[in-house]
Amino acid sequence: MTTSSHLYAVIMAGGGGTRLWPVSRSQKPKQLLPLIGTETLFQNTVERLSGLISPANVLVVTVAQQAAEMKKQSPGIPDENFLIEPAPKGTASVVGLAAKYLAEKDPEAVMVVLPADHFIKNKDLFSFILNSAIDVAMAGYLVTLGISPTYAATAYGYIQQGQAVQGQFKYPAYRVERFKEKPDAATAQEMLQIGNYSWNSGIFIWQAQTILAEFRNQMPILADTLDKIDLSFASKPDAAFGAIWGSLVSETIDYGVMEKAEKVAVLPASGLGWSDVGSWDSLFEVLMPDNNGNIFVNSEHVQIDTNNSLVYSTNGKNRLVVTIGVDDLAIIETGDVLLVCKTDQSQKVKDIVTRLKEAGRQEYL
Repeated sequence: MTTSSHLYAVIMAGGGGTRLWPVSRSQKPKQLLPLIGTETLFQNTVERLSGLISPANVLVVTVAQQAAEMKKQSPGIPDENFLIEPAPKGTASVVGLAAKYLAEKDPEAVMVVLPADHFIKNKDLFSFILNSAIDVAMAGYLVTLGISPTYAATAYGYIQQGQAVQGQFKYPAYRVERFKEKPDAATAQEMLQIGNYSWNSGIFIWQAQTILAEFRNQMPILADTLDKIDLSFASKPDAAFGAIWGSLVSETIDYGVMEKAEKVAVLPASGLGWSDVGSWDSLFEVLMPDNNGNIFVNSEHVQIDTNNSLVYSTNGKNRLVVTIGVDDLAIIETGDVLLVCKTDQSQKVKDIVTRLKEAGRQEYL
């Protein structure tokens, strides 16, 4: 395994979390909120790396309007480790910027790339699997962590595993046969029954030089753009940086690189207690419901005959929420917005955000 001095984390932290609106807003998206417990999802992500990667080797790629708050929430990470995207251009650009920065700093750099807004309950198991993934990455693979599915989810992408990767690894690793975008219910059920599929966690491990070579082969425009950027401005972008960056087309690392690369490996993990906290119904995966299947967060609540419902408030004791004879509802109250939806429809919250943008209702975004 690579020595710790060459091991870096890259936290992708520029997202908006629109499916958790109206709590998640443009100025304070979900990764900056204490949605689960007292710490924010971003703080949870940073803490998860403790004992594995030094804070001095943790990079955060974000946008300017979120950087100041993130620096407050993670005082151990040096200010110069915050790389600022002039505008969001997808996860491929995030990885490319960080890889270029690290390769110039340390040609032997190995990158652990992870989202800022996911939840993992079992930190010890995560560290164990990650250490094995680093070993696989050192063998020249682009590595991703898969999550062993517990139900036929349609909100996640899937990864099909093939033959075992040859080598002496502490945890099973398999070559990736294919990536599958979010499936319909029938396809998800079929993949669950087949059994050699994992959910796509969005966590990646590779050598900086290896992923840069893939960008050169598969995304030459991004590679050429990175060559034009003066990385000394990565923590404080100037106008030239912004103009070059603005010419990029938004693309994900999955579609831009992973789906077409040859040496791709997946480590399927069970027992992590993982969730992407991607929508209101996902809180049922990470918080403990009462005997009637209800979850009440930061809310003064009185209920009669209420089942399998979520009540989430940002006003705490300042507003009483009463439910009578309702099932399978998400009720989200923020003072200026009240959201009520069926829990199985909560993925559509992002569509409401789109409508508000189109209507120019910025006060609610």
